[in-house]
Amino acid sequence: MDKESFFKDVYEVAKLIPEGRVTSYGAIAAFLGVRRSARVVGWAMNGAVSQHDVPAHRVVNRAGVLTGKHHFKTPTRMQELLEAEGIAVIEDQIVDFEKHFWDPMKELGL
Repeated sequence: MDKESFFKDVYEVAKLIPEGRVTSYGAIAAFLGVRRSARVVGWAMNGAVSQHDVPAHRVVNRAGVLTGKHHFKTPTRMQELLEAEGIAVIEDQIVDFEKHFWDPMKELGL
């Protein structure tokens, strides 16, 4: 797997996440056909935090926890961005995670 190409694919999927919705590292990995590569998706998203066209704040862990928050400019920035989109977060976890979850396998018709 070519890291640069894979990261680009991850970013393209992340760009499709609608405002007010979130997905998980594992869901992106599964969509890209590498189900066991959720951690690599996480590394890609860590690098995307500084890219304004990639909504890295919309990608969380499988339980809806903001595990990538420490890669943002401030520790609260990820939560602030999600709350600005109408997603409630309590103690670093998305409230009603299932309601906000966007599954690329289902949403993109695969």
